[in-house]
Amino acid sequence: MSDVFSALADPTRRKILKLLKKKDLTAGEIAQNFDMAKPSVSHHLNILKNANLITYKKKGQNIIYSINTSVLEDIFAFIADLKDK
Repeated sequence: MSDVFSALADPTRRKILKLLKKKDLTAGEIAQNFDMAKPSVSHHLNILKNANLITYKKKGQNIIYSINTSVLEDIFAFIADLKDK
């Protein structure tokens, strides 16, 4: 779970998740929303993949990224459990 919290700590990765919440996107489509080099966007995508916050599937020449809400649901359940007495 520490991978998840580390991934969520970065504002760029949080913005990527917000974009993917709206719809599935390719890396190029994600990169269009940032003023950074594509390799930097790929680095952020890899961190999100390693934390299981996003999934991907190959479609022809493209890789389509999606948000993985089940991991976020697990985090919310964990936090809610901490809150309950």
